[in-house]
Amino acid sequence: MDLGVIGAAIGAGLAAIGAGIGIGRIGASAMEAIGRQPEATDKIRTNMIIIAALVEGVALFAVVICFLAL
Repeated sequence: MDLGVIGAAIGAGLAAIGAGIGIGRIGASAMEAIGRQPEATDKIRTNMIIIAALVEGVALFAVVICFLAL
């Protein structure tokens, strides 16, 4: 098996794991912030969704780059 294929698969896996960790931390921080300031729920939720979309975009970009490196 070619080492490039293994490297691309490992890179794509690490990008997916990183995105999962990032989304988890965003969710945990948002829940803590809502618990501390319930009146700011809408603003916190909006910011959380925007940041989560950016994290997912970076993860998708990383996966695409890994497969293009083949």
